[in-house]
Amino acid sequence: MTKADLQSPTDLGTGANRDIPAALRALLADVFALYLKTKNFHWHMSGPHFRDYHLLLDEQSDQIFAMTDDIAERARKIGGTTLRSIGHIAREQRILDNDADYVDPQDMLAELRSDNQQLTREMRRVHELCDEYSDVATASLLENWIDETERRVWFLYEAGRTGPHA
Repeated sequence: MTKADLQSPTDLGTGANRDIPAALRALLADVFALYLKTKNFHWHMSGPHFRDYHLLLDEQSDQIFAMTDDIAERARKIGGTTLRSIGHIAREQRILDNDADYVDPQDMLAELRSDNQQLTREMRRVHELCDEYSDVATASLLENWIDETERRVWFLYEAGRTGPHA
């Protein structure tokens, strides 16, 4: 089997079949990085709001993980390839890992909010690329994921509010 055997037929053209899967690979790496960070914080949550935050992050990690197969399969449908290993993810990801032994719960929520905002920006960039190539199917998937990600940002913002007006 050769690389040519992996290329699915598409009418999007060679530029789209090269550029969009490359953008989706980087996006997929970010999604895996965000998934693992969200699970990390879910597993290591502590404090008086433990139950609420623990459940919130579990729900969010499930939603993030649910994107992975669709992203990878979309890249394959349009003639590209996708991630192959943890090392490949590490080389492509733009969302940074957090290996700290302890992270304050409010800092966890703030970091995940920021990471989800970064993911939204990355998805909008991929959407712009899809618009250039008239790839409405990938753009449509991205629109739903952007909406889900903005909802996660909103929940993380509200959950992390402190002070007299919280």
